[in-house]
Amino acid sequence: MHVFTLAADAPEATGNPALNITIFGVFIVITLYIVTRAGKTTSESADFYTGGASFSGTQNGLAIAGDYLSAASFLGIVGSIALNGYDGFLYSVGFFVAWLVALLLVAEPLRNVGRFTMADVLSFRLRQKPVRVAAAFGTLFVSLFYLIAQMAGAGSLVSVLLNLHSYTAQAVCVGIVGVIMIIYVLVGGMKGTTYVQMIKAVLLITGVAIMTVLAFVMAKGGLNAVFDRAIDMHAASNYMAEHGYQAEDILKPGLKYGKTTTSKLDFISLGLSLVLGTAGLPHVLMRFYTVPTAKEARKSVTWAIVLIGSFYLLTLVLGYAASAFVGPDRILSAPGGANSAAPLLAFELGGSIFMALISAVAFATVLAVVAGLAITASASIAHDIYDAVLRDGQSTEEEQVRVSRITVVVLGIVSIILGILAMQQNVAFLVSLAFAIAASANLPTILYSLYWKRFNTTGAVASIYTGLISALVLIILSPAVSGSASSMFPNADWSIFPLSSPGLVSIPLGFLAGIVGTYLGKPDNFDKLQAEMEVRSLTGVGVEAPVQH
Repeated sequence: MHVFTLAADAPEATGNPALNITIFGVFIVITLYIVTRAGKTTSESADFYTGGASFSGTQNGLAIAGDYLSAASFLGIVGSIALNGYDGFLYSVGFFVAWLVALLLVAEPLRNVGRFTMADVLSFRLRQKPVRVAAAFGTLFVSLFYLIAQMAGAGSLVSVLLNLHSYTAQAVCVGIVGVIMIIYVLVGGMKGTTYVQMIKAVLLITGVAIMTVLAFVMAKGGLNAVFDRAIDMHAASNYMAEHGYQAEDILKPGLKYGKTTTSKLDFISLGLSLVLGTAGLPHVLMRFYTVPTAKEARKSVTWAIVLIGSFYLLTLVLGYAASAFVGPDRILSAPGGANSAAPLLAFELGGSIFMALISAVAFATVLAVVAGLAITASASIAHDIYDAVLRDGQSTEEEQVRVSRITVVVLGIVSIILGILAMQQNVAFLVSLAFAIAASANLPTILYSLYWKRFNTTGAVASIYTGLISALVLIILSPAVSGSASSMFPNADWSIFPLSSPGLVSIPLGFLAGIVGTYLGKPDNFDKLQAEMEVRSLTGVGVEAPVQH
């Protein structure tokens, strides 16, 4: 039986829980006020989905960074580096390189062709209904897996603040986070979410920069001093001794992914998923529809690269600082395990108030990302399935927004349940599963639609469903779901697929299915639309004009 505990007498671990949660609450009230004010101008579906395309490039660049730098980027990567050193930093490298791939291949062409969702692009020169339904499923599952990671991260965050060790108490935290997220989206739509993302991006990067400076001051030197402290801490660590590691291994490649052939293949699979996944993430791509021109889209990209690149460089310092000043044993014994490394480091560097402030910023990170995800998924259901498929484009603006809001509530409830099951997993790893699904189901069809003239509806549908189903089946049959202590179902074992990340198999299958489907299927004979799509994607001419099949 689980017991709800609130340990106010553990100042060494978490400071004063009452003070922590007070600062936390004030932060939530302020951001909710901002969302409410912005939400008063949300009246049409374009406002709800894309903020009426009213944001400047600078604003959107901040919001993209806010959308992309999720709980996985802060909580998960810092924890992964603290425990696995160099191998943990591979998440930072993968996430950042992935962003460059997305910008070079799909960002601007996608923005020039579409209006609200990824399916607008995929269905531009293909048959509307089958492609929109398939794309909506792809969007839904990517968003759901991403949401699971954010929920798990938020549960860990609040549990650390309140020093809640019981499973029931942490589950309650995840539920509360889910309810707050639903309120944010229902009240604010894309405008409110974008403002929170901009504020959160500034606060998160500022907070990480301050923590980096404090870590150097505390280490009485630069990065080498932090490394030396980390080695000393790991030398006395039970965690390292139990796994047969040497203290210096924290600085070497292979601590997590270099021991066996399976782990090496898992690393390749993870790298593929991270590098290719961003270009298929619907909630990131949807951000490009919130600016009025291609010029502003390019400007937002410039800002996003600077902010995201700076952040990921600093995660290296914070990960090793957590290893040096908190230590792997204390991290693993805290509520949330690896996900607690960042808030515990903040406590070591600046005390209880500083930890509460950093945690509040991290919580805003979670809220901003889950709100963006929920809007993307709800837009896909309302715009692509309800309006385009079920109502043949005849639904009213009010009906679409209503369906979107119902979808947000349902999606929130499902993500709360699955987030509770995934609380013991590192959130960076959980996000990598969403990246694997995006790279398997969405990316092949996006690239083929933009750059392959022969591509047809059969190829698109085959690619999406093959990539999506293969990724989901392999995840279910992997050690991430059953067969290990950190699995979603630790007491069961049906894992027959040895890799934790499915990308090595599912991504090639998605690309291959698109080719096979195209050659087996009949041509769509939309040559004029294909030519129009090419002109739009490359020049932005005719962006505002609706496509006519």
